[in-house]
Amino acid sequence: MSRIGERKLNIPEGVTVNITDNVITVKGPKGELSYKFSNLINVEVQDNLVLTKQVKKTKTANVMQGTTNSLINNMLIGVSAGFSKSLEAVGVGYRFNVSGNKITINAGYSHPVIMEAPKDLSVTSESNTEITIHGIDKQKVSEFAANVRKVREPEPYKGKGIRYKDEHVRRKEGKKAA
Repeated sequence: MSRIGERKLNIPEGVTVNITDNVITVKGPKGELSYKFSNLINVEVQDNLVLTKQVKKTKTANVMQGTTNSLINNMLIGVSAGFSKSLEAVGVGYRFNVSGNKITINAGYSHPVIMEAPKDLSVTSESNTEITIHGIDKQKVSEFAANVRKVREPEPYKGKGIRYKDEHVRRKEGKKAA
């Protein structure tokens, strides 16, 4: 039995959930998301709750029930509150420049790295070393934040690089002098 899959999901105010065939569509104040779930899972809406049930008890259905429940929960949160990831650049001369949906990253290379945010995400700049990525789809927000971080990952000796706001970089000791 899937423990997460048995979870009853509350539908927030202002959010509507429609299920047709094997596609669930969630509409809210921030936007609309849809997901095509497996034939092994049955999704029902009852009394402002979303329930996921297995059609037939198998190991694959058990796995898919938990995954489907978690994805629907992320959709409900995304269309009502949204998701955000904050990044910071640590290092001399490391900075972000946001203009529209383009981010120019100076991260110690001989050239600036220019990245374009997907059209359904928005990027805001708190300062020239901090940016925040906002969106309704948790997977897209996290993936784009990981791609920005990948430009210059934090290194363990001086801690320089692009990191998440709440990330702890484990520091190593350098070479000892003789």
